[in-house]
Amino acid sequence: MAGLPLALLLPLLLPLLPPVPPARAAPPRPGATAMGAPGGTAPGPRNGTGAATAAPPNTAPPSSPAAPGRPPEGGAGTAAAAPRRKVVRVKVVRKKVLKKKVLKKRPKAPAKDTAAPQEPSCPPLGLESLRVRDSQLRASSTKRYGLGAHRGRLNIQSGLYDGDFYDGGWCAGQEDAGQWLQVDARGLTNFTGVITQGLNSIWTYDWVTSYKVQVSNDTYTWHPCRNGTEEAVFPGNKDPETPVLNVLPEPAVARYLRINPQSWFPNGTICLRAEVLGCPLPDPSNIRAQHGQPQPGTRLDFRHHNYKEMRKLMKRVSEECPDITRVYSIGKSYLGLKMYVMEISDKPGQHEVGEPEFRYVAGMHGNEVLGRELLLNLMEYLCQEFRAGNPRVVQLVTETRIHLLPSMNPDGYETAYKLGSELSGWAMGRWTYEGIDLNHNFADLNTALWDAEDNDLVPHEFPNHYIPIPEYYTFANATVAPETRAVIDWMQRYPFVLSANLHGGELVVTYPFDMTRTYWKAQELTPTADDGVFRWLATVYATSNLAMASEERRLCHYDDFTRYGNIINGANWHTVPGSMNDFSYLHTNCFEITVELSCDKFPHASELPAEWENNRESLLLYMEQVHRGIKGVVRDGDTDEGIANAIISVDGINHDIRTAFHGDYWRLLNPGEYEVTARAEGYEAATQPCRVPFENVPTPCSFRLRRAPRPRGSRLPPDRPLRLQRRRLRRLRAQRRAP
Repeated sequence: MAGLPLALLLPLLLPLLPPVPPARAAPPRPGATAMGAPGGTAPGPRNGTGAATAAPPNTAPPSSPAAPGRPPEGGAGTAAAAPRRKVVRVKVVRKKVLKKKVLKKRPKAPAKDTAAPQEPSCPPLGLESLRVRDSQLRASSTKRYGLGAHRGRLNIQSGLYDGDFYDGGWCAGQEDAGQWLQVDARGLTNFTGVITQGLNSIWTYDWVTSYKVQVSNDTYTWHPCRNGTEEAVFPGNKDPETPVLNVLPEPAVARYLRINPQSWFPNGTICLRAEVLGCPLPDPSNIRAQHGQPQPGTRLDFRHHNYKEMRKLMKRVSEECPDITRVYSIGKSYLGLKMYVMEISDKPGQHEVGEPEFRYVAGMHGNEVLGRELLLNLMEYLCQEFRAGNPRVVQLVTETRIHLLPSMNPDGYETAYKLGSELSGWAMGRWTYEGIDLNHNFADLNTALWDAEDNDLVPHEFPNHYIPIPEYYTFANATVAPETRAVIDWMQRYPFVLSANLHGGELVVTYPFDMTRTYWKAQELTPTADDGVFRWLATVYATSNLAMASEERRLCHYDDFTRYGNIINGANWHTVPGSMNDFSYLHTNCFEITVELSCDKFPHASELPAEWENNRESLLLYMEQVHRGIKGVVRDGDTDEGIANAIISVDGINHDIRTAFHGDYWRLLNPGEYEVTARAEGYEAATQPCRVPFENVPTPCSFRLRRAPRPRGSRLPPDRPLRLQRRRLRRLRAQRRAP
């Protein structure tokens, strides 16, 4: 009876309803998604918290039309009208869904909105970062010295040989459930969790699959961690490298903590690497400990910044110091994240004749994050100190154009950031989204140079500088990451003089060449023609770095770099074909070194203030080295205009450089007397002596070149290396723009 009046009124209401468009698509299949609701259910009304409440399957919401396949309730009139309205509604929705699918062409970058990882409430004690000393680690037994308790540190790496003196973890000398690894916190500590890994080795597979945790204040009476009334047994690892975090059921206050393995990989033995989480408690008897470590005087943002937070910080610094800063992008990562650079100069956006350009690059490996945070802190520091009138910073900013690239591999960083500082492991996030190691992705120019040197073709027939990119590198099928292409293009746009590439995982400074000259050797001393300058640059950073210069520092893993003053030729450490350092030296004027900043690739946020203090002076002092050597302008003797791409040669050094756009140049040299020659296409060469003093002040050494006489109708000899370089770069840029 309720449906009769509606049926009688329907003919009168139909003319007032909007016209129904003709059907253009088939009705949705049962279970099709409506309005983007997952699982094929239409979204229901929002609850009080704003969350959508999904309707039960095959049940229509109260205000929606009847669900497909079920007879509508309410009478014949309702049964006739409801399907027509539903068809109109669903067609529009299907059209929107199809449009979204068409626009989605490559993986979405979730990094822009990545939330901060949920860090444990207490920081790590510092087994990985070496704040916990070897004397604080003990074990029930040891297989041998190379596998002693002092090696049971998270992410520690082993040597290449089986039975190495420095191996990749702690291994017990016996296989029973009574073995343990003990950590002395040297004070009352609120222990909250344990992180474990297996043994790092290329020869064996060993890890602990379950363990117990015990705490004590005197090492005689031990109290087990309990899960209610039972002693807790924590799940261990399933492979050697993936870190596994176990949070204690209840925090335990004690001085000592033991990890007591209960089971292990059947084909292996008891081996592990560990980190312990805990908050030190105040000790009333230790006044020094109550005050803690001295904090930096400047107000810097000491925390880890994801992509979105990094952009906010750079924008904030630029707004605080608009007269000396400029933020620009050099390109995009594979996932579309922009590679931002902060320029700091008294005239940002402008190259000043006679002013050298410097760059810092960090984040080439996404999981080596300390360099990223140091550069963000450096931006803040230079801005604050310039505004405060710090004479050293004012002089540096006024006389140098500084470029800071904090994240060369933003996709890789976001991968590591999601896991957090202690759970990203040794390699997660190292590579780009495509799986490319950027430090092996630059063109190999070393081989071409060394082949030409072996055939006595350098420098008359083959250049010793500005070596063109090989043709194979410009092919469409060449494996060149978009991040690498962006950096190469960046190198061409700015006349960089000096650079440093910031890495992590060790405490050492390396200098070119990074690739061994004997191709089959993994290690070989391979110096450049400017070996003396590179050794000086590396020494400047290493000796002013507090962590490297400390007399109490221990080995990070297995290499003792203290024997060499914490510097080493890159190829003499391990060969790296296609490195950015070698490419920068051979393809541009820029001298570049690599700085390994810390044993811990991803230090906890609580350690960032100390790391800033370790590196602050090094970062500043190294930038000031860009003014060491000679500088000048090569001009036309008749017009007084600068000559671009003029060649500057130093007698006795088989490596030349070229002048920049306005004819200005900078040549890094150690103190001494030099014969310098300038030559350019269509001009007569000129030579003059230049003396470099011990003070860190560049020596002016300019040239005026006369045009070379040539017979009527003759053509100038082409600068073949330069033209070949430009042609290859055009092809490389064309491949970059191709879809």
